[in-house]
Amino acid sequence: MGQSEVVQKIEQLHVLLAKIQQEYAPVGFANSFGAEDMVLTDLIARHYPRITMFTLDTGRLPQETYNLMQEVKDHYGVSLQVYFPEAATVESYIAQNGPNGFYQSVELRTRCCYVRKVEPLRRALAGKRAWITGMRREQAVTRDSLSISTFDAENNLQKFNPLCEWSNTEVWAYLKQHEVPYNKLHDRFYPSIGCAPCTRAISPGEDIRSGRWWWENAESKECGLHVGKVASINK
Repeated sequence: MGQSEVVQKIEQLHVLLAKIQQEYAPVGFANSFGAEDMVLTDLIARHYPRITMFTLDTGRLPQETYNLMQEVKDHYGVSLQVYFPEAATVESYIAQNGPNGFYQSVELRTRCCYVRKVEPLRRALAGKRAWITGMRREQAVTRDSLSISTFDAENNLQKFNPLCEWSNTEVWAYLKQHEVPYNKLHDRFYPSIGCAPCTRAISPGEDIRSGRWWWENAESKECGLHVGKVASINK
């Protein structure tokens, strides 16, 4: 892709974010501090102050992710809302399944994701008219039909994926050109970063999300934040 096409994509991104800020307030950006989210962090922090940023602290994130959270606060001076899982629910899950029970089955893993991510997300989105993610089609087979805008029936609001058509090369070109801070685990072959026990480095030629929940099939590799149906914690 030529430089002019890259510039055009950035211009289109500005148009979309301005429209979202103007027409869908209050709107929140779900920031997981991955490479894609850092592109949006840079743009939103510098140009779209009425789009609020929030993140979900599962309690099991890598130290490098916390380091980046602090760096973002120091670098941009933005206020970041942090949502944690309900302590009693986490305690109940661990009492029943142990601290690493999520390795035992897809059901137990999705229940852990529900407790640590999905339920906090619902609280984060309460009162919002729309939310923004850094999801891209190229990331996984579960995301190949992703659209820029869709109605999130589960949370009853509009959902935007502004970078869905961007390539990994374009994401990193933006980060380097604008000197955007990023998670240092990326330099250690972690292209996709989630909770520490559910993320590993990948080998050359592996799929970009093969390091996430690596013990599962590719078709099941979603946490529940971006699918229409989530696991019930009461099962």
